[in-house]
Amino acid sequence: MSDAIKNYRSMVDQPWGRMFYELIYKQLDVSDSKKLKILDFGAGFCITADHYAKSHDVTAVEPNAEMRALRVGDDAYTLVGAGIDYLRDLDDDSMDLVICHNVLEYADDKEAILKHLVRVTKPGGILSVVKHNLYGRVMATAVMSDDPKTALSLLDQGAENSMFGKRDVYSNEWITDILKDRMTLTGTYGIRTFFGLSSNNDIKYTDEWYQSMLELETKACSMDEYRKVAFFNHLIFAKKQNAEM
Repeated sequence: MSDAIKNYRSMVDQPWGRMFYELIYKQLDVSDSKKLKILDFGAGFCITADHYAKSHDVTAVEPNAEMRALRVGDDAYTLVGAGIDYLRDLDDDSMDLVICHNVLEYADDKEAILKHLVRVTKPGGILSVVKHNLYGRVMATAVMSDDPKTALSLLDQGAENSMFGKRDVYSNEWITDILKDRMTLTGTYGIRTFFGLSSNNDIKYTDEWYQSMLELETKACSMDEYRKVAFFNHLIFAKKQNAEM
């Protein structure tokens, strides 16, 4: 197993990793009053899948065998080791909530994946997309990593290499335009506006820091000035009734 995957798995257990997921859960605000059918496409370590599987019927789709080996939980959700081929076999209008978090940046054909994600979402159902935000990545690279040279290159090119290959940071406007005939954008939020910029990791293990930072991120996440420079953006779409495929 690669060191990059192991280090990534360790990172999500740290306070700054846990806060990423806690903010997503707050922003989605999924009710447990009704059991939903949920698809988590590109589920990674299945942290989100495991969270929702406590009350819902969740299918986690993850093609990377190393990430599946380090997944959270082992039987609360259905785990599928596949990619877009699995989507092609799913029924139309079969999912109440479709999750696609930090996946499309690495896909060669984003539109093909989106077409299937929309197709399997029920009318009135939700598509949740978390994506890297170019301006937030530039800021974090320049400030947190003290690497203005790479930040300048990212600002100029909009793409970079990562442990999972080339990362293409697409815009909110691009995905909104692609989905506009079938989906309505109901919410746009920022994630990791502040908590990734400090290099003082020791303080991040204190409860006072964590709770105060979570409150700050929660308040700022829907403010346009801050979500524009957040490391991630979270876009929530609702499928239109009688949406054409």
